Amino acid sequence: MIEEKKINDIRKLTSSLLKDSISQVDAEKSINEIHAHFQQITQITGYDFQIEHMAAISTAKGKALGLNFAAQCLLDYKRTVKFLKAIVSAILEKQKKQPGKLIKIFYAGCGPYAPFITLVAPLFQPDEVQFSLLEINKNSVASAKKLIDSLKLPNYIQDFYTADAVTFKVPNSNSFDILISETLDALLYRECYVPILFNLLPQFNKDIVLIPENVIINLSFLPNAKKQSAHQEYEIGSILNVREALADYSISDLIPSKLPDKKIDLTSLDMNSYQRLLLDTKVHIHGDIWLDRNESSLTIPLESLLAQPFQNSSIIFTYYIEPEIELKCRFE
Repeated sequence: MIEEKKINDIRKLTSSLLKDSISQVDAEKSINEIHAHFQQITQITGYDFQIEHMAAISTAKGKALGLNFAAQCLLDYKRTVKFLKAIVSAILEKQKKQPGKLIKIFYAGCGPYAPFITLVAPLFQPDEVQFSLLEINKNSVASAKKLIDSLKLPNYIQDFYTADAVTFKVPNSNSFDILISETLDALLYRECYVPILFNLLPQFNKDIVLIPENVIINLSFLPNAKKQSAHQEYEIGSILNVREALADYSISDLIPSKLPDKKIDLTSLDMNSYQRLLLDTKVHIHGDIWLDRNESSLTIPLESLLAQPFQNSSIIFTYYIEPEIELKCRFE
């Protein structure tokens, strides 16, 4: 068991991250210190070369990050800060609506550090908030349990499941208030955010708070570099909105092999003026908290050159869940 001073240090560092006045430099410094504490306790650095720590885990649909990459997510600084603020805000909102109610959180994909219990729980009392955790990687489960025990947080844990979130049936699902699904990547590639929501969301009450609340992929066209003064980035808009896509399926539906095609008509555009196609991932975390372009590894845009002279009239996007999770496009 670690000494009380380290526990208090982590709590103070976490509290500093919630302050609106904190600078990016100070936020990164605080997260680096938290990471140093976590790696000392768990002996998981996120950078070792053990195969079992590096390999992705196959799920029923898609892949879950390997232990190392899951640990490194803590160092995605703006992502960590914004998720932390969103979760604390969601808890406080629930408490305001129902004073005295125990807030129950289901946390899917907690990784080896389970940061959104190990950082959030100490800000509340065990009779205010309880967590149930779900993680497919048994090595991550062992690490998270060690960290939770060392930080004297087991009283905040209701259940801990080692299972696949794509197929897991949640016991007493109607009792939960908040669902955290830390299971996505840029362009929703490979990881399981979409199939997990297909499986989990229908199991909870309709007023469950989901974090992140939504993921949207937008399409833009970028001008030829020599003509930028005449043609700026042209935003087409959304080609995938996860919550809208989910709403099109009934509760009884099985997880589809793909989402419906999104066809973009290009006939009204002077496509020879554009040199590149850009796909932009925006993550709506909660309320007015968003991750925008290049703020995180989740929101790094993808650019692709357009063949010129451009001779197509439309572009069609399809988001596949089987055989692999990926977004594809074709021109017609």
